[in-house]
Amino acid sequence: MAFSCLEKRNGQTFKETSQEATKLSLAFSRSPLPSAENCQKLSEDVQNAILAVATVYYWLPKGQGTTLRKMVRDATTEVVEGMIQLTETILISPLESLSQEQLISTGGVWEACEQVSNLPRNNQAAVVSALAACLSVVKDALEEMENALVEGQDPYSDITEDEDLGFRGNRDTYWSEADRKLLSSCMGLIKASKACLKKVLSVVKAYGKAESPEHIAQLDDLADIANEISPSVDELALSMYPPVNQLAVRLNAAKLASVLKKVLEITKTSHVCPPSEEGWVQFLIGAVDHNMDKIKNFTQESNRKCCLLLYQLQGSVGYEYISREILHLSSLQSSKIRFFCHGKND
Repeated sequence: MAFSCLEKRNGQTFKETSQEATKLSLAFSRSPLPSAENCQKLSEDVQNAILAVATVYYWLPKGQGTTLRKMVRDATTEVVEGMIQLTETILISPLESLSQEQLISTGGVWEACEQVSNLPRNNQAAVVSALAACLSVVKDALEEMENALVEGQDPYSDITEDEDLGFRGNRDTYWSEADRKLLSSCMGLIKASKACLKKVLSVVKAYGKAESPEHIAQLDDLADIANEISPSVDELALSMYPPVNQLAVRLNAAKLASVLKKVLEITKTSHVCPPSEEGWVQFLIGAVDHNMDKIKNFTQESNRKCCLLLYQLQGSVGYEYISREILHLSSLQSSKIRFFCHGKND
Protein backbone atom coordinates (compact mmCIF):
# COMPACT_ATOMS: atom_id res chain seq x y z
CA MET A 1 0.00 0.00 0.00
CA ALA A 2 1.57 3.30 -1.06
CA PHE A 3 2.06 6.13 1.40
CA SER A 4 -0.46 8.22 -0.53
CA CYS A 5 -3.11 5.59 0.18
CA LEU A 6 -2.43 5.94 3.90
CA GLU A 7 -2.52 9.73 3.79
CA LYS A 8 -5.97 10.23 5.32
CA ARG A 9 -5.36 7.75 8.14
CA ASN A 10 -1.92 9.19 8.80
CA GLY A 11 -3.27 12.74 8.94
CA GLN A 12 -5.76 11.71 11.59
CA THR A 13 -3.07 9.86 13.55
CA PHE A 14 -0.82 12.89 13.82
CA LYS A 15 -3.74 15.22 14.52
CA GLU A 16 -4.72 13.05 17.48
CA THR A 17 -1.10 12.97 18.69
CA SER A 18 -0.99 16.76 18.60
CA GLN A 19 -4.21 16.88 20.61
CA GLU A 20 -2.82 14.45 23.18
CA ALA A 21 0.23 16.69 23.62
CA THR A 22 -2.08 19.65 24.30
CA LYS A 23 -4.17 17.66 26.82
CA LEU A 24 -1.06 16.45 28.62
CA SER A 25 0.44 19.93 28.83
CA LEU A 26 -2.75 21.61 30.06
CA ALA A 27 -3.52 18.88 32.59
CA PHE A 28 -0.53 19.85 34.76
CA SER A 29 -0.67 23.62 34.22
CA ARG A 30 -3.70 24.44 36.30
CA SER A 31 -5.72 23.39 39.34
CA PRO A 32 -6.96 20.90 40.16
CA LEU A 33 -4.16 18.53 39.18
CA PRO A 34 -5.30 15.26 37.60
CA SER A 35 -6.08 12.38 39.92
CA ALA A 36 -4.06 9.17 39.86
CA GLU A 37 -6.78 7.60 37.74
CA ASN A 38 -6.73 10.48 35.27
CA CYS A 39 -2.92 10.39 35.14
CA GLN A 40 -3.14 6.73 34.20
CA LYS A 41 -5.65 7.56 31.46
CA LEU A 42 -3.45 10.41 30.14
CA SER A 43 -0.43 8.08 30.05
CA GLU A 44 -2.32 5.40 28.15
CA ASP A 45 -3.66 7.92 25.63
CA VAL A 46 -0.16 9.31 25.00
CA GLN A 47 1.25 5.81 24.68
CA ASN A 48 -1.43 4.79 22.19
CA ALA A 49 -0.84 7.95 20.16
CA ILE A 50 2.91 7.27 20.00
CA LEU A 51 2.34 3.65 18.98
CA ALA A 52 0.03 4.85 16.21
CA VAL A 53 2.72 7.26 15.02
CA ALA A 54 5.33 4.49 14.94
CA THR A 55 2.92 2.28 13.02
CA VAL A 56 2.78 4.85 10.21
CA TYR A 57 6.42 4.09 9.43
CA TYR A 58 6.21 0.33 9.87
CA TRP A 59 3.12 0.09 7.67
CA LEU A 60 4.94 1.74 4.77
CA PRO A 61 6.19 -1.10 2.53
CA LYS A 62 9.91 -1.23 1.80
CA GLY A 63 9.05 -1.53 -1.87
CA GLN A 64 7.90 2.10 -1.88
CA GLY A 65 11.53 3.22 -1.74
CA THR A 66 14.21 3.71 0.88
CA THR A 67 14.37 7.49 0.33
CA LEU A 68 10.67 7.85 1.11
CA ARG A 69 10.91 5.51 4.10
CA LYS A 70 13.82 7.46 5.56
CA MET A 71 11.82 10.68 5.39
CA VAL A 72 8.77 9.08 6.99
CA ARG A 73 11.01 7.53 9.66
CA ASP A 74 12.65 10.88 10.42
CA ALA A 75 9.27 12.61 10.65
CA THR A 76 7.82 10.02 13.03
CA THR A 77 11.00 10.02 15.12
CA GLU A 78 10.76 13.78 15.51
CA VAL A 79 7.20 13.47 16.83
CA VAL A 80 8.19 10.74 19.30
CA GLU A 81 11.22 12.69 20.53
CA GLY A 82 9.09 15.81 20.86
CA MET A 83 6.60 13.99 23.07
CA ILE A 84 9.43 12.62 25.21
CA GLN A 85 10.84 16.13 25.64
CA LEU A 86 7.40 17.47 26.58
CA THR A 87 6.96 14.76 29.21
CA GLU A 88 10.39 15.45 30.71
CA THR A 89 9.69 19.19 30.75
CA ILE A 90 6.41 18.68 32.63
CA LEU A 91 8.18 16.51 35.20
CA ILE A 92 10.72 19.23 36.07
CA SER A 93 8.36 22.24 35.76
CA PRO A 94 6.51 23.74 38.74
CA LEU A 95 3.05 22.25 39.15
CA GLU A 96 -0.05 24.28 38.34
CA SER A 97 1.88 26.59 36.02
CA LEU A 98 2.55 26.75 32.30
CA SER A 99 6.28 27.43 31.97
CA GLN A 100 7.95 28.87 28.87
CA GLU A 101 9.81 25.59 28.39
CA GLN A 102 6.53 23.69 28.51
CA LEU A 103 4.97 25.98 25.91
CA ILE A 104 7.99 25.53 23.63
CA SER A 105 7.92 21.74 24.02
CA THR A 106 4.20 21.59 23.30
CA GLY A 107 4.65 23.77 20.24
CA GLY A 108 7.48 21.49 19.13
CA VAL A 109 5.11 18.50 19.07
CA TRP A 110 2.50 20.51 17.16
CA GLU A 111 5.10 21.56 14.58
CA ALA A 112 6.44 18.02 14.18
CA CYS A 113 2.93 16.67 13.63
CA GLU A 114 2.15 19.46 11.16
CA GLN A 115 5.30 18.70 9.14
CA VAL A 116 3.93 15.25 8.30
CA SER A 117 1.44 16.88 5.95
CA ASN A 118 4.41 18.13 3.90
CA LEU A 119 5.96 14.69 3.44
CA PRO A 120 6.45 13.46 -0.14
CA ARG A 121 3.73 11.10 -1.35
CA ASN A 122 5.97 8.76 -3.35
CA ASN A 123 9.64 7.97 -3.86
CA GLN A 124 10.02 10.27 -6.85
CA ALA A 125 8.88 13.25 -4.78
CA ALA A 126 11.11 12.10 -1.92
CA VAL A 127 14.19 12.01 -4.16
CA VAL A 128 13.32 15.46 -5.55
CA SER A 129 13.19 16.75 -1.97
CA ALA A 130 16.51 15.11 -1.07
CA LEU A 131 18.26 16.48 -4.17
CA ALA A 132 16.89 19.97 -3.53
CA ALA A 133 18.27 19.86 0.02
CA CYS A 134 21.70 18.79 -1.26
CA LEU A 135 21.67 21.54 -3.88
CA SER A 136 20.87 24.16 -1.26
CA VAL A 137 23.85 23.12 0.90
CA VAL A 138 26.23 23.12 -2.08
CA LYS A 139 24.99 26.57 -3.15
CA ASP A 140 25.75 27.89 0.34
CA ALA A 141 29.24 26.36 0.32
CA LEU A 142 29.95 27.83 -3.11
CA GLU A 143 28.76 31.28 -2.08
CA GLU A 144 30.87 31.16 1.08
CA MET A 145 34.03 30.25 -0.84
CA GLU A 146 33.34 32.89 -3.51
CA ASN A 147 33.05 35.55 -0.81
CA ALA A 148 36.23 34.34 0.90
CA LEU A 149 38.18 34.36 -2.34
CA VAL A 150 37.43 38.00 -3.13
CA GLU A 151 40.74 39.59 -4.04
CA GLY A 152 42.61 40.77 -0.98
CA GLN A 153 40.04 39.48 1.50
CA ASP A 154 41.21 37.72 4.67
CA PRO A 155 39.34 34.38 4.90
CA TYR A 156 39.56 34.59 8.68
CA SER A 157 38.33 38.17 8.91
CA ASP A 158 35.40 37.10 11.08
CA ILE A 159 37.79 35.84 13.77
CA THR A 160 38.69 38.49 16.35
CA GLU A 161 42.29 39.39 17.14
CA ASP A 162 44.01 37.62 20.00
CA GLU A 163 44.19 39.84 23.09
CA ASP A 164 47.76 38.85 23.86
CA LEU A 165 49.18 38.55 20.35
CA GLY A 166 47.30 41.48 18.89
CA PHE A 167 47.14 41.79 15.09
CA ARG A 168 47.09 38.49 13.21
CA GLY A 169 50.11 39.04 11.00
CA ASN A 170 50.77 35.35 10.25
CA ARG A 171 50.85 34.97 6.48
CA ASP A 172 49.63 31.37 6.90
CA THR A 173 46.18 32.87 7.29
CA TYR A 174 46.25 34.30 3.75
CA TRP A 175 46.30 32.76 0.28
CA SER A 176 49.39 33.04 -1.90
CA GLU A 177 49.15 33.60 -5.64
CA ALA A 178 49.95 29.92 -6.20
CA ASP A 179 47.15 28.98 -3.82
CA ARG A 180 44.67 31.12 -5.72
CA LYS A 181 45.56 29.48 -9.03
CA LEU A 182 44.94 26.05 -7.50
CA LEU A 183 41.74 27.16 -5.81
CA SER A 184 40.39 28.53 -9.08
CA SER A 185 40.19 24.98 -10.42
CA CYS A 186 38.75 23.74 -7.12
CA MET A 187 36.02 26.35 -7.45
CA GLY A 188 35.38 25.03 -10.94
CA LEU A 189 34.83 21.60 -9.43
CA ILE A 190 32.42 22.98 -6.81
CA LYS A 191 30.54 24.87 -9.54
CA ALA A 192 30.32 21.59 -11.48
CA SER A 193 28.80 20.03 -8.33
CA LYS A 194 26.12 22.71 -8.26
CA ALA A 195 25.41 22.30 -11.97
CA CYS A 196 25.28 18.51 -11.62
CA LEU A 197 22.73 18.60 -8.79
CA LYS A 198 20.67 21.26 -10.57
CA LYS A 199 20.44 19.21 -13.78
CA VAL A 200 19.82 15.90 -12.02
CA LEU A 201 17.08 17.53 -9.95
CA SER A 202 15.53 18.85 -13.16
CA VAL A 203 15.41 15.47 -14.93
CA VAL A 204 14.12 13.64 -11.84
CA LYS A 205 11.28 16.17 -11.70
CA ALA A 206 10.58 15.80 -15.41
CA TYR A 207 11.08 12.08 -16.00
CA GLY A 208 11.26 10.39 -12.61
CA LYS A 209 8.74 7.63 -11.96
CA ALA A 210 7.82 5.56 -8.92
CA GLU A 211 5.57 3.07 -10.69
CA SER A 212 7.80 -0.02 -10.75
CA PRO A 213 10.43 -1.60 -8.46
CA GLU A 214 13.10 -0.91 -11.07
CA HIS A 215 12.30 2.79 -11.29
CA ILE A 216 12.07 3.13 -7.52
CA ALA A 217 15.43 1.40 -7.05
CA GLN A 218 17.08 3.64 -9.66
CA LEU A 219 15.82 6.74 -7.88
CA ASP A 220 17.12 5.44 -4.55
CA ASP A 221 20.55 4.74 -6.06
CA LEU A 222 20.64 8.26 -7.43
CA ALA A 223 19.64 9.81 -4.10
CA ASP A 224 22.19 7.73 -2.16
CA ILE A 225 25.18 8.74 -4.27
CA ALA A 226 23.97 12.36 -4.63
CA ASN A 227 23.91 12.61 -0.83
CA GLU A 228 27.69 12.19 -0.90
CA ILE A 229 28.20 15.37 -2.94
CA SER A 230 27.54 17.84 -0.13
CA PRO A 231 29.97 16.35 2.44
CA SER A 232 32.59 15.93 -0.31
CA VAL A 233 32.20 19.60 -1.24
CA ASP A 234 32.54 20.55 2.43
CA GLU A 235 35.75 18.52 2.80
CA LEU A 236 37.25 20.14 -0.27
CA ALA A 237 36.20 23.62 0.84
CA LEU A 238 37.73 23.15 4.30
CA SER A 239 41.03 22.02 2.81
CA MET A 240 41.05 25.15 0.62
CA TYR A 241 41.48 27.50 3.60
CA PRO A 242 45.01 28.67 4.39
CA PRO A 243 47.53 27.37 5.11
CA VAL A 244 46.78 25.25 2.03
CA ASN A 245 48.00 21.65 2.04
CA GLN A 246 48.15 20.87 -1.65
CA LEU A 247 48.08 17.09 -1.17
CA ALA A 248 44.94 17.30 0.97
CA VAL A 249 43.31 19.56 -1.63
CA ARG A 250 44.22 17.15 -4.42
CA LEU A 251 42.87 14.10 -2.59
CA ASN A 252 39.64 15.84 -1.54
CA ALA A 253 39.16 17.11 -5.09
CA ALA A 254 39.69 13.58 -6.43
CA LYS A 255 37.09 12.25 -4.01
CA LEU A 256 34.54 14.87 -5.10
CA ALA A 257 35.29 14.23 -8.76
CA SER A 258 34.72 10.51 -8.24
CA VAL A 259 31.35 11.13 -6.56
CA LEU A 260 30.23 13.51 -9.31
CA LYS A 261 31.12 11.05 -12.07
CA LYS A 262 29.25 8.28 -10.26
CA VAL A 263 26.17 10.51 -10.02
CA LEU A 264 26.38 11.33 -13.70
CA GLU A 265 26.94 7.70 -14.72
CA ILE A 266 23.98 6.49 -12.65
CA THR A 267 21.84 9.28 -14.08
CA LYS A 268 22.80 8.40 -17.64
CA THR A 269 21.85 4.72 -17.23
CA SER A 270 18.56 5.37 -15.42
CA HIS A 271 15.06 6.06 -16.69
CA VAL A 272 15.35 9.77 -15.82
CA CYS A 273 17.80 10.36 -18.68
CA PRO A 274 16.31 9.90 -22.14
CA PRO A 275 18.64 10.30 -25.15
CA SER A 276 17.71 13.97 -25.43
CA GLU A 277 19.30 14.63 -22.02
CA GLU A 278 22.59 12.79 -22.54
CA GLY A 279 24.41 15.85 -23.92
CA TRP A 280 24.66 17.73 -20.63
CA VAL A 281 25.77 14.56 -18.82
CA GLN A 282 28.78 14.22 -21.14
CA PHE A 283 29.47 17.95 -20.87
CA LEU A 284 29.60 17.82 -17.06
CA ILE A 285 31.79 14.70 -17.08
CA GLY A 286 34.17 16.64 -19.31
CA ALA A 287 34.04 19.66 -16.97
CA VAL A 288 34.87 17.47 -13.96
CA ASP A 289 37.81 15.85 -15.78
CA HIS A 290 39.08 19.24 -17.01
CA ASN A 291 39.14 20.78 -13.53
CA MET A 292 40.63 17.65 -11.99
CA ASP A 293 43.42 17.62 -14.57
CA LYS A 294 44.25 21.23 -13.76
CA ILE A 295 44.30 20.44 -10.02
CA LYS A 296 46.68 17.54 -10.67
CA ASN A 297 48.99 19.80 -12.65
CA PHE A 298 49.05 22.47 -9.94
CA THR A 299 49.78 19.89 -7.21
CA GLN A 300 52.29 17.81 -9.14
CA GLU A 301 55.23 18.89 -6.99
CA SER A 302 53.45 18.12 -3.70
CA ASN A 303 52.41 14.74 -5.06
CA ARG A 304 56.02 14.01 -6.09
CA LYS A 305 57.32 14.90 -2.63
CA CYS A 306 54.69 12.67 -1.01
CA CYS A 307 55.68 9.74 -3.20
CA LEU A 308 59.35 10.33 -2.43
CA LEU A 309 58.64 10.48 1.29
CA LEU A 310 56.73 7.21 1.19
CA TYR A 311 59.53 5.62 -0.80
CA GLN A 312 62.13 6.75 1.76
CA LEU A 313 60.00 5.52 4.66
CA GLN A 314 59.61 1.99 3.35
CA GLY A 315 60.64 -0.47 6.02
CA SER A 316 60.55 2.10 8.82
CA VAL A 317 58.46 1.67 11.96
CA GLY A 318 55.92 4.34 11.02
CA TYR A 319 55.64 3.51 7.35
CA GLU A 320 52.53 1.35 7.53
CA TYR A 321 50.70 3.89 9.66
CA ILE A 322 51.67 6.89 7.53
CA SER A 323 50.82 5.21 4.24
CA ARG A 324 47.51 4.01 5.64
CA GLU A 325 46.62 7.50 6.85
CA ILE A 326 47.43 9.02 3.47
CA LEU A 327 45.34 6.43 1.66
CA HIS A 328 42.52 7.03 4.12
CA LEU A 329 42.23 10.65 2.93
CA SER A 330 40.62 9.56 -0.31
CA SER A 331 39.44 6.53 -2.23
CA LEU A 332 41.12 7.88 -5.37
CA GLN A 333 44.87 8.06 -4.97
CA SER A 334 47.17 8.24 -7.92
CA SER A 335 48.72 5.02 -9.19
CA LYS A 336 52.10 6.33 -8.05
CA ILE A 337 51.01 6.56 -4.42
CA ARG A 338 49.46 3.10 -4.57
CA PHE A 339 52.67 1.80 -6.13
CA PHE A 340 54.85 3.11 -3.32
CA CYS A 341 52.43 2.00 -0.58
CA HIS A 342 51.93 -1.51 -1.89
CA GLY A 343 55.10 -2.08 -3.89
CA LYS A 344 53.31 -2.97 -7.14
CA ASN A 345 51.45 -1.47 -10.05
CA ASP A 346 47.63 -1.43 -10.30
